[in-house]
Amino acid sequence: MNRAIGRDWEDIEREIFTPEEIAEAELKASIISELIKARNERKLSQRDLEKLSGVSQAVIARMEKGNTKTQFDTVVKLLKALGKTLVVAPLNS
Repeated sequence: MNRAIGRDWEDIEREIFTPEEIAEAELKASIISELIKARNERKLSQRDLEKLSGVSQAVIARMEKGNTKTQFDTVVKLLKALGKTLVVAPLNS
């Protein structure tokens, strides 16, 4: 517990969201983090990625900030431009 602000975020999060909603948000954040990591590893700006993928820089920026519901087709375009693929694997429980 943080005495300055009261309860921990995790406690509040569990009161507001279901375990399924929390897991979904964490999975989305993980995928976005991996896309950002792949873009940075290739030393690409968002504008560079726009040119390679056909996805506008504004959409990439909103996606990276978590300010939009990203379409699956958009993720696929970005993955392809980054030379990556999506693997379906069991979740770590």
